[in-house]
Amino acid sequence: MSTEVLDLTTLDRTLAKQVTPEWEQLLSCIQCGTCSASCPTAFAMDYTPRQLWQMVRLGMKEDVLSSRTFWLCTTCKSCQVRCPRDIPITDTMIALKEYATRVDVNVPEGMKIFGETITTRYNISGDDNKNRQIWSQNLDHIPRGVKPRRRKAEVLYFIGCVSSFYPRVYSIPQAFVQIMERADVEFTTLGRDEWCCGYPLHIAGMGDRMAKLAQHNVQKARAVGAKKIVFTCPSCYYAWTHLYPEVVDVSGIQLQHASEFLAELLAGDGMPLGPVEEVVTYHDPCDLGRKSGVYEAPRDVLARIPGLEFREMSANRENALCCGGGGDVEVADNSVPVGVAARRLAQVQATGAKYVLSACQQCKRTLQEGARQSKIRVRAMDLTELVWKSMQAAV
Repeated sequence: MSTEVLDLTTLDRTLAKQVTPEWEQLLSCIQCGTCSASCPTAFAMDYTPRQLWQMVRLGMKEDVLSSRTFWLCTTCKSCQVRCPRDIPITDTMIALKEYATRVDVNVPEGMKIFGETITTRYNISGDDNKNRQIWSQNLDHIPRGVKPRRRKAEVLYFIGCVSSFYPRVYSIPQAFVQIMERADVEFTTLGRDEWCCGYPLHIAGMGDRMAKLAQHNVQKARAVGAKKIVFTCPSCYYAWTHLYPEVVDVSGIQLQHASEFLAELLAGDGMPLGPVEEVVTYHDPCDLGRKSGVYEAPRDVLARIPGLEFREMSANRENALCCGGGGDVEVADNSVPVGVAARRLAQVQATGAKYVLSACQQCKRTLQEGARQSKIRVRAMDLTELVWKSMQAAV
């Protein structure tokens, strides 16, 4: 495809208009290639993001729809924060998925099944939703807020699909509920009444199916008297804070990510912490960092743990590399995330850290698998797990 300078007045803008309401912004692309250079999955795409924008601007409908580029977008937003023209690139990638789904052209079969699973089973794994709290069954003691009989409380822990159904990260909700119990936080959970937040549908181009899930979750949260909802999942947190207000009233409910909740809990010095003599680094999850602007709370928590040596990676905060676990890319092509994770793990290794911490269950899954397949001797751990380890050391 030619990359020569084009006369924008001669372009067929029909496709751009059909795909995104920000089509005029898309036409302002200067083909600098910053988006392609920033993209963590560009190595697996048939066209780089820069080339794709050119094709959209030229109205090359068949070529665009036959491309797998937008299906491999992790929606990490690193391209968007660096674009010199402030083009909403991530939103446009999602809009391309929406368009492909609407006209039913070249939608990966796995993505269709994924969408159907969420809308009929109310979770991403297709498990029976009544088993959402199966992760709690091997706890020595199940806190009251987790027990099957729902009780009212002002603090609601919204757990999310991954932590509820994927054994590799059961330890995240296990740690968090034990932290809250030891800190005398009166909390509750929704159990089978918790449905997928709907964010996976949004980034799969099926956002029109999200409203039912959002309305259900908010109604159930209000039914238990929730004044504050806490999330260990950054994707759920982002959905509730940025997407839910478009389809349902969430006013009167404070929304916090677990890292923010823990930072507040530890700030009062009422929760004793014991030493954790380890060298660690921290990976900023895309949905928590670039998308939600939460950078300092996790670092504030780390600073309070005695004995911990924290080493920052070269790419951090807004410039952090994606782990590869976002955007439903695993559904489109499960071989791609490991390659992305390997790049991030190389930066982890450069710090000399034994543990790479994150504040996202999907990041933990992806980095763990990347380390296993790349035979890298680094352990992935969630922030909540580290705090619980420190609390246990104080006893």
